Amino acid sequence: MQADSSTGELKSPAAVRIAPASQAPQQDTDELSWRILQLLNVFRVLVSVFLLLLFASVDQPRIIGTQSPTLFVAVCGLYLGVGVGNMLAVSRRWASKTIQVSWSVAFDITTITILSHASGGISSGLANLLIIIIGASALILPRKRTLMAGSMAALAILGDQAWIFLNTTPVTTDFTAAGLLSGIILIMAVLMDPLARRIQATEALARQRGVDLENLAELNQYIVQHLRESIVVVDKENQVRLMNASAANILGSPRRQPARHLSEISPRLYMLLKAWRRNPEEFRQAQPSFIAADGDRVINPQFAPLKEKGGDAMLVFLEDTSVLAEKVQQSKLASLGRLTASIAHEVRNPVGAMSHAAQLLRESAVMTSTERRLTDIIHTNGLRVSQIIDNVLQLSRRDTTAPERLQLEHWVSAFADEYCQTQQVARERLLISCAGPPPEVQIDPSHLHQVLWNLCENAIKYACGKDQVIDLKIGRLRGSDRPCLEIGDRGKGISETDAERIFEPFFTGDNGGTGLGLFICRELCECNGASLIYQPRPGGGSVFRITFSDPQRWENKT
Repeated sequence: MQADSSTGELKSPAAVRIAPASQAPQQDTDELSWRILQLLNVFRVLVSVFLLLLFASVDQPRIIGTQSPTLFVAVCGLYLGVGVGNMLAVSRRWASKTIQVSWSVAFDITTITILSHASGGISSGLANLLIIIIGASALILPRKRTLMAGSMAALAILGDQAWIFLNTTPVTTDFTAAGLLSGIILIMAVLMDPLARRIQATEALARQRGVDLENLAELNQYIVQHLRESIVVVDKENQVRLMNASAANILGSPRRQPARHLSEISPRLYMLLKAWRRNPEEFRQAQPSFIAADGDRVINPQFAPLKEKGGDAMLVFLEDTSVLAEKVQQSKLASLGRLTASIAHEVRNPVGAMSHAAQLLRESAVMTSTERRLTDIIHTNGLRVSQIIDNVLQLSRRDTTAPERLQLEHWVSAFADEYCQTQQVARERLLISCAGPPPEVQIDPSHLHQVLWNLCENAIKYACGKDQVIDLKIGRLRGSDRPCLEIGDRGKGISETDAERIFEPFFTGDNGGTGLGLFICRELCECNGASLIYQPRPGGGSVFRITFSDPQRWENKT
């Protein structure tokens, strides 16, 4: 069953088709009968070929066909032709199985009796072939018809023996052997009926169990593929044996493909799996993560062996931390909202006083150009502080945004000029690059300004030396083609332990920090449909990536 994302109702899986249990036994019995009938045809062909080869290879003295060689060869050839024709008739289903079995058994009794007669009668041993014919037909025919076929075979054997007795000089008779063989055939016809019913019932039960297992396998496959949890099954050779749709989306791999090595699909997940196999306890303590193929989500892998005692096959759960973090952040937002509401008034008053004082100074007639520029900076940043307070207060009302379409490269260039002028940073230290055509994004400009200002300020303060540059890279994600902006530095980076907590409110690695900067940045991104993640930079340093909302979605809305 699958849950509809919009209504929450359950929809029955159309892909899982349950075979009717009532029809399966009859279908299985028919299929078994056709297989037995085809095996009888194969038996006829093999017997006729063997008898012809034996007749041709042994002639001094002859073992078979001693009384009438010409008749023997002709009947063997006919038997071979009928056997081949019956094989074709069975494969094409030219007639019902009852008709084909009935006339085939009658033909077998007649043919084998003639072959036995042409070889000297009961002493040739060819009549014993009727035991196999009657026994096999008992598995197909109803009980009355089986008894009738057995009686016909017994009468044919006794009749052939009587004919030999009446027409042979000197008289040679072997009624004892003929009677014994006839009795065996009749007993076979009687005893094979319950055995045939039992075989048919067993075959039907086995086939029904097979249908049940097939249905169960399809149902299990459907459930696994439609689980919200992301699941990957890896064997001892690290070959991916199963991967549901959610996991394929995270790893950026198509589901319907031959088994591939995990290192080909996700090298990072492969390295984490190897680390888990080496030392599970150390892995659990470290709780490492990796970035999804779309570059937009942080994933925590959880490994569980399929056997209790160190099985080689591994079940991997891929946990999207953004889903869990969103639930946790909701509770933190409530407390943060109450905190900011209580201090907003106290912060606004001094900020307003500073802005008012700067405005009065600017109106002074003795102001120099340098002093006027400084008062402009005071006034501008006073407004920014007021705007930041408003943004923090809006975190609990995430739908309050004023998104605009921005040409990202032009906007970032203007931001860099403003930032460097305000912070007295050399413009060369902010290096802007754009891969491909400049993307257009939709976001609240004031929110993006605050996020980028905070990230650049952190890079200057904590990560970069006096001569190092901050890389502002504009481009698109390879997996999802969503526009993104990366802020990278070449500082000492963030420890693996702290990297898991840098976006938590009130967490800071600096004694003088509030621990709200990165938290507010991520919240401002998310309320605009964007995301903010951290990645260690190869060679040292940090990269913060802002991934903007999917252009296809907001273009359709407009």
